[in-house]
Amino acid sequence: MNNERVTLAQELHDGIAQDLVALGFSIDQAIAQCQDLDLKNSLRQIRFTTTALIEKVRAEMHQLRGAQPLQSMNTSMDTMHETLRIVQELLRNIKQHSGASQVQIQIQDDGSGGAGLKEGSYGLRGIQERVEKLNGEISIDSNSQGTKIGVTIPLDR
Repeated sequence: MNNERVTLAQELHDGIAQDLVALGFSIDQAIAQCQDLDLKNSLRQIRFTTTALIEKVRAEMHQLRGAQPLQSMNTSMDTMHETLRIVQELLRNIKQHSGASQVQIQIQDDGSGGAGLKEGSYGLRGIQERVEKLNGEISIDSNSQGTKIGVTIPLDR
């Protein structure tokens, strides 16, 4: 077995994986002490995401320790991760180099539609709250042809 792969797996285990587990415990404590229902629900969503990240790191550690050549464990997750990194870098470049007064983001898919603010569902509601906190605007157009979400955020805060 490749010693570099084992060393990297050990570093992931002793570093990022342990940090994520500790973060999860901290989130659990915050959930237990929280009295605000909306905040508690947001914390639960963060906890679910943290748990998914822990599982992903563990899967990568096992893959590193395996004899098989390294390959992607989850292509759709890799696509979303890489897309997130692309958007992150574009936003960083806007902030550092463009001198822009606002940024507009538009995400469009060709899925089944049906996206909108719904009782008991907090994903889009959380996005709307964040956009409003930034004095921005959000538009949601969703039908059987897919969904288009537009966000405009001023940068002169």
